[in-house]
Amino acid sequence: MRRRHLLGSLLLTPVLTACFASGGEGPEGTASDGSRLRVALAFPPTENLSPYGADATLLSRLGVTEGLTALDANGAAAPALAESWRRENDRTWLFTLREATFQDGSGVTPAAVAAALTHATEAKPAPAALSGVTLTAKAQSAAVRITTTKPDPVLPLRLSSPSLAVLSPKAYQDGADPVGTATGPFELTKVNGSASATLDRFDDYWGGRAQASGIDARFIADGTARANAVRTGQVDIAEAIPVAQAATLDQATLKETATTRTTSLQLNTRSGPFKDPKLRAAAREAVDSSAVVKGVFEGYADPGAGIYGPAVTWAEGKRVPPTGRARATKPNGTAVTLATYDNRPELPEVAQVLQQQLQKAGFKVTLEVREYSRLESDALDGKFDAFIGARNSLVDTGDPVGVLASDYTCDGGYNLARLCDKRVDRAVAETGAVADTGERQDAAMRAEAAILGTDAVVPLAHQGIIVGVATDLRGVLLDPYERTLVGTGTRR
Repeated sequence: MRRRHLLGSLLLTPVLTACFASGGEGPEGTASDGSRLRVALAFPPTENLSPYGADATLLSRLGVTEGLTALDANGAAAPALAESWRRENDRTWLFTLREATFQDGSGVTPAAVAAALTHATEAKPAPAALSGVTLTAKAQSAAVRITTTKPDPVLPLRLSSPSLAVLSPKAYQDGADPVGTATGPFELTKVNGSASATLDRFDDYWGGRAQASGIDARFIADGTARANAVRTGQVDIAEAIPVAQAATLDQATLKETATTRTTSLQLNTRSGPFKDPKLRAAAREAVDSSAVVKGVFEGYADPGAGIYGPAVTWAEGKRVPPTGRARATKPNGTAVTLATYDNRPELPEVAQVLQQQLQKAGFKVTLEVREYSRLESDALDGKFDAFIGARNSLVDTGDPVGVLASDYTCDGGYNLARLCDKRVDRAVAETGAVADTGERQDAAMRAEAAILGTDAVVPLAHQGIIVGVATDLRGVLLDPYERTLVGTGTRR
């Protein structure tokens, strides 16, 4: 990378707004009369801001939602709505709640929390954090007892997922509506479709009142438009600044952060040409990821090494070579459709590079580029032969097993490759049963090798992100997990 910032579980930017950001009232009454924040987000809501899918991180990044736990500076489970917990036996944990209030004024009670988690377990499709996991939550005095059908040694980490946010009973009258029903420092008060959202400070937040009085969020899919909004002072924060726009901005406004995000080529293993593992092998052999890193990301990335990149510092020394790969066959003009989205402007460029590489190898490639909200359902339904996406490998649970279960198992809720392989499912299940951290990492790398051996996914680049931040703004939460952005201490 041009500016290599490697980080792992011991070097993560703090992500729990109440515990790790500067919050509460600042000097001269800033909590009372702080100005509103203007934020440009790259991804418009795709599921009416349901916490159960891709919109979950929109809510957590804007400081709206929280779960029982969060992630601390070491990437371990930290208190959030639960102030403590203990494991009672292999399958049962008891989470003691702190005193907190929902944004509709009702109390965060054990019954309300248990009901919220029960709704999450019943969601269709299941939240990615619950892939391969079945849990039952019951109120118990001032606590919530959670029981899993199988031992789950990382349950506190799993419950930090944005998709397991706790909302008040009112939210579930019709789906899971986060407007005015969450617990975070900012209350969602109005959503204007896929264009914008308005948030006000929640004065009764348990972690102390935010220093900004509210947030005016705009969803701007076009990366150049986001960069221009920062340049012209229309917004205070713009996420995912395109690499091509970085040189046009004042360096003082650019904040680069290494992430656990990997851009990959997902091949449809269930239908179409790439159902044939020999053609998948041919596609994998045709890809030159160094050309993607150099020509598209301009050095703001590393060549794809696996599902986990160099920002996950423990992965490189534990990586296991894939085995069992099929022998590549000649494509002989096989026609394939390659899809991606333009919310991340580099991805259409990546698609063009891969189109050329695959065509040189003998494929006939048709490109399909849309805005993500108009593409996701078709991608999950397997309507494309190949898909290029950027996925944060640790965003769902903070646990390396999470992305494996949700993206590459038969029952995975975000299985873009539509992979269903008994050997992979067995490797992922074995990993999920390991409690020791080091041994769990070793098992995760063996599972990664099993997945890569199917050629269902071809890692292309491990990238950082560039955020545009106004020079007079303080307290932005730059998070390698990409779960947070603004918190109680974010202010002008």
